[in-house]
Amino acid sequence: MLNTRFGRCNFRSSNVARYNPKDRFYRQAKAQGLRARSAFKLEELLEKIGLRSLKGAKVVDLGAAPGGWLQILARLAGAGGAVVGLDLVAIAPIGPNVTTHTLDIRDSAALERAGLPAGLDLVTSDMAPKTTGIHATDVARSHELVRLALAFAREHLRPGGTFVAKVFMGEGFEDLEREIRAVFAEVRTVRPEATRQGSREIYVAGKGLKASTPPQSRNKTAASPA
Repeated sequence: MLNTRFGRCNFRSSNVARYNPKDRFYRQAKAQGLRARSAFKLEELLEKIGLRSLKGAKVVDLGAAPGGWLQILARLAGAGGAVVGLDLVAIAPIGPNVTTHTLDIRDSAALERAGLPAGLDLVTSDMAPKTTGIHATDVARSHELVRLALAFAREHLRPGGTFVAKVFMGEGFEDLEREIRAVFAEVRTVRPEATRQGSREIYVAGKGLKASTPPQSRNKTAASPA
């Protein structure tokens, strides 16, 4: 089991079983009508960081396609909540409390046109780079996406809000965690059970956005977040 204290993660390929693309989480997702097995990751993440209820919450999910996380967030937020999914890829309709936009989150004008809810309670990000097979490159690109998501969260979360993002383990992770700790009262890392064997991804969660941390300005140059 992964130690949730930062820096204790150890992934050894010699101990990893062959990846099964249709494992029990895949089968369960299909049986429950979920669009992605990653929906189970989100459920476990929210449970572990103490967000068992999101009733009435305002949430934005970054890199939301195909919509597995949106399905979970829509159920937890309920009819009184507002859930928004953002991605470069169009997302099929989810439900009455979910709005989706096909856009690049680095495009400030597009975000303004989207009319996002003010004072978000939660920002989630499952964004990941297109992997090259070069570990250092993939890790660096993952960390860049987390920083992009963090900047978005700092600008749109209410004080006290929560941030959850996928990140690849590797060089520079300690620096990234320090950046997140600088703006959130509590930070932890979690490796959900549904994570594929052999994957170097974990999730970092920041709770309690500090009111005294002004957001960084976003880069207005469009770039692919996933």
